[in-house]
Amino acid sequence: MDAALFPLAEIPSPTRGVWDIGPIPLRAYALCIVLGIVAACFIADRRLRARGAPPWVILDVAIWAVPAGIIGARLYHVLTSPEAYFGDGGSIVKAFKIWEGGLGIWGGIAGGALGAFIACRRLNLPFAMTADALAVGLPVAQAIGRWGNWFNNELYGKETTLPWGLKVYQWDAAAGRAQEIAGEPNVAGIFHPTFLYESLWCIGVALVVWYADRRWSLGRGRAFALYVMLYTVGRFWVELLRIDEAHHFLGMRLNNWTSIIVFAAALAYFLRVRGPQERVTYDEQGRITLVGADSPAVPEKSETSEKDEAAESADAQEADAAADDEPEDEDEPRTKTEKAEEEAGKP
Repeated sequence: MDAALFPLAEIPSPTRGVWDIGPIPLRAYALCIVLGIVAACFIADRRLRARGAPPWVILDVAIWAVPAGIIGARLYHVLTSPEAYFGDGGSIVKAFKIWEGGLGIWGGIAGGALGAFIACRRLNLPFAMTADALAVGLPVAQAIGRWGNWFNNELYGKETTLPWGLKVYQWDAAAGRAQEIAGEPNVAGIFHPTFLYESLWCIGVALVVWYADRRWSLGRGRAFALYVMLYTVGRFWVELLRIDEAHHFLGMRLNNWTSIIVFAAALAYFLRVRGPQERVTYDEQGRITLVGADSPAVPEKSETSEKDEAAESADAQEADAAADDEPEDEDEPRTKTEKAEEEAGKP
């Protein structure tokens, strides 16, 4: 590596991403993902409570959404990078080694959305409202999760001489540590820290979505659509800097085309859908009911019901008239004492 390419200052990378605690390996990549999930659930819970949902109902959603999201993310990565798993020298067993890295955000969002949809149907929780609640927490989770790539020395960009260049080591993914030469970590070079660019972009997306939702009360999934649009814009330019292996189509990386398509779909949804924010209420048993504009309407009265009500009203009027026609006692009303004396036979 030419020394002239190395900047005077640089961002260091870890030389290991796994620590053994007894027989249990603690992997930084997995830890970052877990911390991101916790942050997303905490933020989504606060936002759901503000719309009337029971406390921590988001955990019931996460039980379905998180596993489905991880499976979807892994499937997307394996299907879009099949050489390492199905090509020469590849092994299908590697597809299950999720701790070595390799999660595709597009598959994660699709799988997570499917799991969340199933959970919302079971809970009678509006899916669009849940998606809007997650629209701030998800980019925060992504921002935290990207630091797992830093620990794994992966998904960096082109070489750079910028002072914030990232020192990257040749990495042994199976061992979770940098390769060594003569007892020293083998430096691969100084590259754009695309993990950091995307992490900072995601924090910005979360802040913009939070402000827009607070300012304009976005509902019906529009806050989530805004998150998707903003994220895909950032992901597009980050992909232009990355140099890891990827499939190309018409001169662009596959993820760039995916960003364009997903952005267009989110924009169409954002412009087409209108309506107020959904709100819910719940009873002592935790049963959730939609309230507001989308709550079940009062059923219209049928002709039979109207006739029955008219007949009951007429009967009531006749009863009142009959009561009015009854002769009144001409005697002056007697006191209780007079009545008692009469009953006792006193003069």
